[in-house]
Amino acid sequence: MKEFEVLRADSEWQRAGAYSVRIQGMNRQYHISLREEFDEHDGDQSKYIVLLDDGYPVATCRFYELDCEKVMIGRVVVLPEYRGQKLGTKVMQEAESWITDLGYKTARIESRIQAVDFYRKLGYSTVDGIKIQNGTFECIRMEKILKQQ
Repeated sequence: MKEFEVLRADSEWQRAGAYSVRIQGMNRQYHISLREEFDEHDGDQSKYIVLLDDGYPVATCRFYELDCEKVMIGRVVVLPEYRGQKLGTKVMQEAESWITDLGYKTARIESRIQAVDFYRKLGYSTVDGIKIQNGTFECIRMEKILKQQ
């Protein structure tokens, strides 16, 4: 399997890689406006994972604190031409590792209905089963208790 460089984005140029993937993978593919894709959780208060293929950003996610024990993971995106290579899993695993390193205990995600099985395979369970409208997508809230290292 090909090796991808994994970044825990801590500078603006690295965050730009995350934004690039989101623009290509969501904004263009699903016709989501930039205003909808980028919200109050983007910026310095969030953490970003970026996967690079020979320096080119191909997958990303972000997370931000909900409270002192819990974070919200979101904006998990893999470019269409890179899907099917388990990069979504790789991005999530790196995010969970970083979240654990930072001392949080629980990760929450609002999963698109179509992606629920993906997150279940990663150990997430539905919180309340209530469908919520998150922008363009219908979503289900899921959580995972993270193993502390």
